[in-house]
Amino acid sequence: MKQYKEYKDSGVKWIGTIPSYWKRMRYKDIFQILDEKVGTIKDLTLLSLTKKGVIIRDLSEGKGKFPKDFESYKIVHPNNLILCLFDVDETPRTVGVSNTEGMITGAYDIFSVKNALLDYVYYLYLSFDDKKCLKPLYKGLRKVIPLPVLLSSYIYLPLEQEQQAIVSYLDNKVSKIDKYISTAEKKIVALDELKQVTIADAVTHGITPNAPMKDSEIPWIGMVPKHWKIKTLRAYIQIYSEKNHAEKQLLSVTREQGVILRDVDSKEENHNFIPDDLSGYKLVRRGDFAINKMKSWQGSYGVSNYEGIVSPAYYVCKLKFENKDFFSKSIRCKAYVPFFNQYSKGIRVDQWDLSPIALKNISFFEPPISEQNEIVAYIDRKVAQIDKMKAAELAQIDKLKEYKQRLISDVVTGKVKVTNE
Repeated sequence: MKQYKEYKDSGVKWIGTIPSYWKRMRYKDIFQILDEKVGTIKDLTLLSLTKKGVIIRDLSEGKGKFPKDFESYKIVHPNNLILCLFDVDETPRTVGVSNTEGMITGAYDIFSVKNALLDYVYYLYLSFDDKKCLKPLYKGLRKVIPLPVLLSSYIYLPLEQEQQAIVSYLDNKVSKIDKYISTAEKKIVALDELKQVTIADAVTHGITPNAPMKDSEIPWIGMVPKHWKIKTLRAYIQIYSEKNHAEKQLLSVTREQGVILRDVDSKEENHNFIPDDLSGYKLVRRGDFAINKMKSWQGSYGVSNYEGIVSPAYYVCKLKFENKDFFSKSIRCKAYVPFFNQYSKGIRVDQWDLSPIALKNISFFEPPISEQNEIVAYIDRKVAQIDKMKAAELAQIDKLKEYKQRLISDVVTGKVKVTNE
């Protein structure tokens, strides 16, 4: 790509050299601070700053924490620039432009942009945020950029006509890159679905072509191999409760991965309270079947590969099943989750509970042990093929995102020239 004829040192570490004729300004010359509190105004749309931009937050999901009232929140108007100037390193996205009227946490800073094109300023700050290169401005343990420090910092701008050309160029290029990324992400979703279907089909219908079949009498299962045994979990599990092992590793029982080691330092993972005294937590041995009885309808259960402890509200079961790999692949596949959904009861979905009797009444389809081994080997082979294709798509996404970041940074800081003048 072309470069400008002449450059000069910007004097700003994270910008480097810039075209010689670009104008130096301070942020205070282009940022108009807005600090309009919600107060008693009602019915404002709640907004969130995310990697996907400024989005409308769905209050019905019940995710995250909400204040008692929103009086201290700030009003946001269309085309306002939103900056998060604290926890800058840890925050996935610290800049966004609102397309709608609404409100957002008062911890953020809101601006209108003057003496520059909003979209250009957004692209510029986005390039800084992607590289987290404003570190020289951070203060304190919370890595806060004090507003006066930001406003007194320098920014370099081309003429407005060139700003517009740069924005148009980036809009065009970024939209194409995002389209490629979206296509790759859809392929990943399809591959994940193929993996689930492959596993569910193998553990319920077998892998032997033209095998004699019988009706399982379960609508979403349909026909199963005639020689398979249809039992209930009562034949395989024994619920037990062994406590006073507070020194053991803390485990989590998740929908996505089953039983995993719990990262006690992770803010995201530890949204649930962890007591100081863990003596009441239940021991889980390697090979045990653990179930989050309040979320089993979502698939939060699994065979443990670890020894540790889980919440006293969970079920822990000794598992009497020779090929535990087959049991694990079966019970965690999409064909079995509806059983846990069907047997969970409660007034509201978020309070559904699975009783011990209901758990033991869940059906299970058991092939002969030799066939279980064949099915496990088949699944492992197919899943490895699918994971390889998925890894290729993920690598492509990473390359596209890296190219997008580099392109934006190079263009808005004048490292490359996109205009013909």
